[in-house]
Amino acid sequence: MKLVIQIPCLNEEATLPLVLETMPAQIPGIDEIEILVIDDGSTDRTIEVAESYGVRHFVRHTRNMGLARSFRDGVEYALGVLGADIVVNTDGDNQYPQQMIGELVQPLLRGEADIAIGDRQTATIAHFSPFKKAMQRVGSEVVNFAAGTELPDAASGFRAYSRKALIRLNIVTQFSYCMETIIQAGNKRLKIASVPITTNPKTRESRLFTNIFQHMAKSGQAILRSYIMFKPHTIFTTLGVVLLIGGLIPFVRFLILNLIGAAGDHIQSLILGSSLLVGSLLSFALLIISDLLRTNRVLLEDTLQRLKELQYGADAPAVAPADRPQPQPRTAIVPESELPTAPDPVQLHPENAGSARTTS
Repeated sequence: MKLVIQIPCLNEEATLPLVLETMPAQIPGIDEIEILVIDDGSTDRTIEVAESYGVRHFVRHTRNMGLARSFRDGVEYALGVLGADIVVNTDGDNQYPQQMIGELVQPLLRGEADIAIGDRQTATIAHFSPFKKAMQRVGSEVVNFAAGTELPDAASGFRAYSRKALIRLNIVTQFSYCMETIIQAGNKRLKIASVPITTNPKTRESRLFTNIFQHMAKSGQAILRSYIMFKPHTIFTTLGVVLLIGGLIPFVRFLILNLIGAAGDHIQSLILGSSLLVGSLLSFALLIISDLLRTNRVLLEDTLQRLKELQYGADAPAVAPADRPQPQPRTAIVPESELPTAPDPVQLHPENAGSARTTS
């Protein structure tokens, strides 16, 4: 059983040593542990610091591409190059206790879950304001509603994923993968476990967002997009029915007034009713279109899953860990480019990608 611990970094030369110094050397049930650093366009000595601590594997972005893309590229490298059976994602700012990685992966090792998420118990975090604690709780409830889960800390980035889960998940957002992967996993009937953890003292402000309101707006957008992807009927049926009822009310009122001989003109009410009925019609039309798109997406995801299985291998390792070829130290270079709107199955093998090179 091989574990890859990936660390997305953006100018983390000051805090990365704290992370690497506390990495577990051995975990019961794990035969091999590899560290993977994803450098998201750092301009400091992040890579040099990682190399000084013996890190051998890197994915480097030539410019900042965001947390979601870093996670996706790291997963492709972990599965395709390192042959990971479990991938743990932690942060380069030392927010999470690396000593608890062993506890985090236990639900996966026991076969009880496909994904394990560390519950930071945000109500007990001293540097979180009351407003932030309340928003974290509300955000988790919204995600749980969209995903059909019961997770106390949906925003936690301290997570363990099985090979099976990573093959079935597809990252399409450009902001943060945290909410999207939960909603996808919940709707794809993957089992998610919550593992209580503590957090380390705060080392710096978040670089993912400038303030809590920006985070709320971007997270809400990602949640809504993911929810519409999986449950378009709920959104458009509700909207269509509400507009239909609202549009019929002026017409019914006009009919009643006409029957009692006090109809009058009431042109404004009829115009409003007509507009609402047109909106209702458009909602039902969007429902049909979104349902067709959902069917097409399911077929495409099934095809992509099979391609990933061919590319990365089946859920179980093809050879015993002792006989598995050992990966050589290398760095995958991801050039500056536009972020794709949908994931592709391109593997980050340096020998297959013109933009990659091997270092030792």
